[in-house]
Order: sequence, then C-alpha cells, then structure tokens
Amino acid sequence: MKIKQNYYIETYGCQMNVSDSELIISVLDNDDYEKVESIDNADIILFNTCSVREHAEQRVLGRVSNERHRKIQKPGLKIGILGCMAQRLGERLINEDLGIDFAIGVDQYHALPQILKEDCGAELNFDFNQVYEGIIPKHQGEHCAFITIMRGCNNFCSYCIVPHVRGRERSRPYSDIKKDIEDALKSNMLDITLLGQNVNSYLFEDKAFPTLLKQIEKDFPDIERLRFITSHPKDLSDELIEVMAESSMLCNHIHLPMQSGNNEVLSRMSRSYSFDDYMLIVNKLRKAVPDIALTTDLIAGFPGESEAQFKDTLQAMSDICFDYAFCFKYSPREGTEAASYENQVKEPERLRRLQEMIELQRKITLDKYKAMIGKEVEVYVEGFSKKSKKKVSGKSRDFKICVLTGSASDIGSIMRAKVIDATAGTLICE
Repeated sequence: MKIKQNYYIETYGCQMNVSDSELIISVLDNDDYEKVESIDNADIILFNTCSVREHAEQRVLGRVSNERHRKIQKPGLKIGILGCMAQRLGERLINEDLGIDFAIGVDQYHALPQILKEDCGAELNFDFNQVYEGIIPKHQGEHCAFITIMRGCNNFCSYCIVPHVRGRERSRPYSDIKKDIEDALKSNMLDITLLGQNVNSYLFEDKAFPTLLKQIEKDFPDIERLRFITSHPKDLSDELIEVMAESSMLCNHIHLPMQSGNNEVLSRMSRSYSFDDYMLIVNKLRKAVPDIALTTDLIAGFPGESEAQFKDTLQAMSDICFDYAFCFKYSPREGTEAASYENQVKEPERLRRLQEMIELQRKITLDKYKAMIGKEVEVYVEGFSKKSKKKVSGKSRDFKICVLTGSASDIGSIMRAKVIDATAGTLICE
C-alpha cells in the first residue's frame, strides 16, 4: 500500500480563495496526498495566495521565510505558492531562492499532483475555458458553504489586479453547481453563498444569473439561506431585483461595491457607472426589498482624488447609510492602469482619508444597529462567542453578527432572538 504524503494548506484573501483551497483539497485528496491540520506534520506546505493588496503578498513572503527553517529538519519538505500571487510573480519567486519549490496558477490546480511528483516547477498558463468541470470542492466549514459559480473577470477596473491574475470570465455548468450544493446540504450547511468576481455576469448556455437563482430555489427547497457575492452595479438587472423580492430563500442582504461617490473618480476607476446610476439601483433595491441590508467596498485616496471628491464619497455614505462598509486605502498594483496614473495621493493622506471614512461608517453602523434594539432576528448559530463560552455567535439573515446566551447544543441551529443592545459590529440578543 502506497503511503500518502501529508500536506498543510494556508489560505489568504477573500472567500474566492477559500473556495479555491477547497478545490485544491479535492484534487489532492483524490490522489496520493492527505491533508493535516498541523504544519509540524506536513511533507508539503501550500500557501494559497491573494494579490489584491501589497500587504497580502508581504504576509505570504513573511510566512515562507518563517517556515523555511523546516527544510533543515526535513530535507524532503516542499513549499509552494498557489493562486493569484503565484500567477503574478511565480517564476520570479522561484528564481529568487526564497525557499519556494513550485508555483501553481489559478487555472492549473489540476496539475498540482504532477508538479509534486516531478519535484519542482511552475504551471502558470491561463486557460480561459477552465472551470474544473467534474471536480467538486471539499467543503471545510462546518456551517456555511461557499460555492464558486464562475471564475475570472472581464471588467478591468483601473485599480484592480484580479483580471490580470484570474483571467477572463467563464461560468461553471449547473450540473456541477448542483452537486456542490448537494454536498453542502449533506453536511448540514444551512447557509450557502454563491461566489464570483461578478455573479451578475454568470451565463452558462441559456442560464443567466436570475435564472440560476430560480433553478436553485426550485431544485433545493430545503436551503434555509442563500446569498451571493459580489455584484457589480453595472450588471445588476431589474430581473435580479425582482427575483430577490419574490424569493423566500434569498437573504435580505446584498454586497454592492460603490468604491467612490464622485463621478470623475468612478470614471478614472473604469467602473462603468455614475453615482446617479448607483443611487438608482439602491432605491430600486430598497423599494423591492424594504428591509434589505446594504454593504459595500470603498477606496480612499485613489490617484488624483481631490479633497472635494473625497468629501463626495463621505456625503454618499451619509446619504445611503450602508449597514457596513469595507474601507481600504488605495493600494498601487503593478500591472494595473491606475498604478501609472499621475497625481498619486501620498500615503499619509491616504491613511488620513481612510481613517475619516472608517470613523464615519462606524457611526452609521452603530446607529443602524441601535435601531434594531427591541426587534426580533433570526440567528444561525455558528459557534461560541469569542469572549465567553456561555454565549454563542452567529449571523442574522441580513448578515449582522449576533451574540446571545447559548450552549454547544445550539451550534448549527437557527434561533429566534430579541435584540437588547448593539455595538458598531454586533447585535446583542436574548
């Protein structure tokens, strides 16, 4: 009997990368490899990486440096980088003798077993038809499943590295998505999130995204909660809004990146919509789904952004009152159009604007959460509270973190609870 090699995997970045790691686990577990939870027991160390911001890449390089000493203790140990950072810098990182033995790009995960058998190398070629058809990821979460429905991006926002490292859009066949959902439901996962760089662009044969959602609801009436991320405003259709209004399965939450509240900045970002276009969509969503929670992404200090243009974003935040916003300072990425723009905002100013943005959103979120006091919410309990084993934590249908009194027996169940207090990030319930 052949002895399986042990591998350990760390994941960096967004839920798309988490889903990719589950795909990698499926590829390896179907071959001569076995996943271990402790890095000390590994024959192979894998870093599944992100390139959206420089900080994410530096973290990975730091981790590789920290773990390189293990090769002295275990000469046969291999260290590899996978995903977006490998796609962007793979050959360079291998040639610089940083302790990395191999690099695998986002369309070549199926080649990983062969690379390991050949002892080194890189597989970095794009395959714009690659959707890993027939390979069903092995879900690693206990309660929430993240299911990729499409790969790549066609938008080429001027600041974004994603199309350069993930390639063009292509959608998974419904037959594979269906098997993926079936696998999640067998594991009693009650909260399922459909993933894509722009889910609104999903199209396989005659199935567009609203049709996909209706098909899922028809085939899987037992799903408790269905979500999707991320939606690009330019492709959010009236048909999708109608499906959201009519569905009892879809959660009353949408993540809709705005990035800026100024039209000139949006144009330089190549976002393909104006602020008025964005507001029109927000108003349609709130009319169709009155209790919808709206979250967003925002960038502070984009190249050429004036103080007045930044204030437009702050005003937009105040007008819209997002339930939550993921705020970032602009991060120049080599290879993107915006990295070559003149009038780059200096780092201290980017940080100042970011802090102002965060403080405003914190106040808005706190006001929104305080308004929930006295109301009843449905909480999917996912684990213990970070602060006490006498309390449990989970999410409401509108994607708010809730903490309430409970025990281990409540984990994995859906409970009704009353909001009695709130912070800027949590609903306190009983």
